[in-house]
Amino acid sequence: MTILHPVILSGGSGSRLWPLSREAYPKQLLALLTEQTLLQETVTRAAKLPKPLEVQPPILICNQEHRFLIREQCQAIGCEPAAIYLEPAGRNTAPAIALAALHLAEGEHNPDALMLVMPADHVIRDQAAFARAVTQAAAAAEQGHLVTFGITPTSPETGYGYIRAGAALSGLAGAAEVQQFVEKPNLERAKQFLIDGNYSWNSGMFLFKAGSYLQELGTHRPDILQAVTAAWQQRSSDLGFCRPHKEEFMQSPSDSIDYAVMQSTKRAAVVQADMGWNDIGAWDALWQLAERDANNNATHGDVLAINTKNSYLRAEHKLLAVIGLDNVVVVETKDAVLVMSKDQAQDVKKIVETLKKEGRTEHLEHLRVYRPWGWYESVDSGEGFQVKRLMVTPGGKLSLQLHHYRAEHWVVVQGEATVRVGDTSNLRKVNESVYIPIGEKHRLENKCTTPLHLIEVQSGSYLGEDDIVRLDDVYQRN
Repeated sequence: MTILHPVILSGGSGSRLWPLSREAYPKQLLALLTEQTLLQETVTRAAKLPKPLEVQPPILICNQEHRFLIREQCQAIGCEPAAIYLEPAGRNTAPAIALAALHLAEGEHNPDALMLVMPADHVIRDQAAFARAVTQAAAAAEQGHLVTFGITPTSPETGYGYIRAGAALSGLAGAAEVQQFVEKPNLERAKQFLIDGNYSWNSGMFLFKAGSYLQELGTHRPDILQAVTAAWQQRSSDLGFCRPHKEEFMQSPSDSIDYAVMQSTKRAAVVQADMGWNDIGAWDALWQLAERDANNNATHGDVLAINTKNSYLRAEHKLLAVIGLDNVVVVETKDAVLVMSKDQAQDVKKIVETLKKEGRTEHLEHLRVYRPWGWYESVDSGEGFQVKRLMVTPGGKLSLQLHHYRAEHWVVVQGEATVRVGDTSNLRKVNESVYIPIGEKHRLENKCTTPLHLIEVQSGSYLGEDDIVRLDDVYQRN
């Protein structure tokens, strides 16, 4: 029996899938191709690995802003993670993986614990091929190799790094030495790689012993290992999340596992596989994966396409009508619409960068903003007022708080609300309301077993979300 510990990296923002993917709700938390989100598909994919692999609950590494969403999505598919580590700041994959390796090697297990490292935002269509590749990689990892998964190329892609395979490893079916890692090539070079047959796309997935990774990281990037070890040793926990020490973790240089370890180690091996892999890096990749109609269009939602072909058309909330276009991407959300040539899918990142420079918020959040207690959604706003819709999950409880610049008026439209204003608590039912004056401490709670829905009307001289003074918070937010 081979015991395997999935390590799922979920720290990305997926900016090239804007406007659907936002910093506060990135692509790995979205259901793009099936009813499950990409994160849920990744967790499920690992859990389905067959014997002789014995798969343990996953370790997740994520942004602290996504922690409650990630835990909720795991719970929705019956998964209780072994640990969820919250990065104080993004430091790329080498430090993130080191956290999981320390958890296994020096924590609950031992240095020989096998780690299957997977980004949370990949699609793999062939589960059987994935299982064969993992089984082959596990055999190589048990002998001390650091295994990367190479994807059999189907086209001369210029957006991926490549791996050149060397000699086959004796006694290890499907595994070979890594002869060379190659940066993203130009088109002509990518075509030669395809003809050569010894090159594969670099998938960003890995399998190795925790101790092997820490040894190689210590050899080639001791500065990263030192900083992450100090952060891990001084870790803390709250509400079931693991927090590396912020100041120590911030001392770690930012670097990928490819640069920090894999391109320098002499223990690198590659298992090449054709498993229907895609990293969904941009909208054109999603078009390639989606089912398409007779005009080669992939559509989602309420879409009416006339004399349009070879396009990806996605409507989230409204009727999307497209006429006489070819090779385009059109994506509609409540607060933004993207229209572009499919050939320029990689340039969406430029839109996100521009939004940041101009101080706009469309890159950060949707109109619906998720919180540990539920969500709120902006409905209308104007000079001196703002209207929001709130949903509080069963058992959800907002912080005890006050506002310096705004008053609030809550109207219950579904469920029952337990409302505290000042030192007095009352129950408010459907069609009942409550007024919270400026500067008055207050709290909202849903003690029922069904969701609570309210309309919130804010009025005042300043209506920003930073006008919240939290006096007590069960979710331990700052």
